[in-house]
Amino acid sequence: MSNKVRSPESRSDVLAFVSENLRRLRHQTGMSQTALAQASGISRRMIVNLEGGDTNISLSSLDRLAEALGASFVALVSDPNAQSKRIDAVAWRGQACESQAVLLGSVPAQREAQLWAWSLGEGDRYEAQPDPMGWHEMVVVTQGCLLIELQEGPVTVKAGDYVIYSSAQPYAYRNVFAGVTKFIRNVVA
Repeated sequence: MSNKVRSPESRSDVLAFVSENLRRLRHQTGMSQTALAQASGISRRMIVNLEGGDTNISLSSLDRLAEALGASFVALVSDPNAQSKRIDAVAWRGQACESQAVLLGSVPAQREAQLWAWSLGEGDRYEAQPDPMGWHEMVVVTQGCLLIELQEGPVTVKAGDYVIYSSAQPYAYRNVFAGVTKFIRNVVA
């Protein structure tokens, strides 16, 4: 299953703002597309396509671009004209039509804190890339049952329960149960 941000026709997702924000942040730092490609490890072609609003990209690649620009993930994906901390943008869609991750909002922390609403359709999976050291996730399941694959082994979290772990490791979310699983995810660094 893909961990790519998909660009639906409605453009009601984070890609609606990535193009504008990427170009603006790159110009503010004085970086060329080639320099940004070298600093982030993302191909220049991908950067050209993103700035043109014409591609899909993984969440971890967006993180790498933000890091190379000295910006936060939220600064790269949110509406630059928004006056509140509310973002309410779809940042990931799975294979099942019920599967999506919505970045609800963000506030400053030592580095950043993000609040997400996730849903995974039956059988769907999201595979994450490790975050930098010091990043953590707090996940509360509100419906169904979520299997989180961590280095130390799988953790099953039922509705009404929660788990806290370092996200500086490979991990994955899986819905191996009947029906839709919904959960709230807080990312803190």
